[in-house]
Amino acid sequence: MRGSDKITVPVKFRKLAFTAILILCGVVAAKAQEYVSLTNPAKLGRAPGAKVKLLSTNGKTKTYLLVLATGDEVTSGIAEFAQKYQVKNAHYTAFGDATSAKFGWYDKDRKMFKLTDINEPSEVTGLVGDISLYNGKPFAHTHGSVATSDGICHGGHLLELIVGPTFEFYITVEPTAVYKKISPEFNALVVDPDLEK
Repeated sequence: MRGSDKITVPVKFRKLAFTAILILCGVVAAKAQEYVSLTNPAKLGRAPGAKVKLLSTNGKTKTYLLVLATGDEVTSGIAEFAQKYQVKNAHYTAFGDATSAKFGWYDKDRKMFKLTDINEPSEVTGLVGDISLYNGKPFAHTHGSVATSDGICHGGHLLELIVGPTFEFYITVEPTAVYKKISPEFNALVVDPDLEK
């Protein structure tokens, strides 16, 4: 081959490569642009294996154990518990395992959660949250993190988590109602201690 010889790539191959690059860029861009609302309630009916046990009562304060089974969805499970037990104010911690999870990161410019999908089994390294009232109904707010097999942690606002094999909540229910309202600045639900209803 001499210096003046050119290597020619068939036009058909160049078009195919260009199309593949465009598709790949489109998939990456679409994935990076998934956003969800801050005020969507959990979908009910997705935790049929949930079991509850009252652990203690101290005056009007009660502590419960909520155990979810393989395949149950965590946000559904805590929402169903809150409705069934008419929770007006609670806080909780939890741990367990997940087959998949979705977390949100708050984007201040969009006033929405940017979605992060974890599509592999993981260990829940921490989960905390509270329940208060919004529009007269209990509304759970949960943050958490999971570790994947490579030891990397992912987390944020919990949007969905599928249990596998087990998940355990320790929930303290307080007697005094606490209320949420929408913050116009952030388009997000926030607790307001001054609200009476």
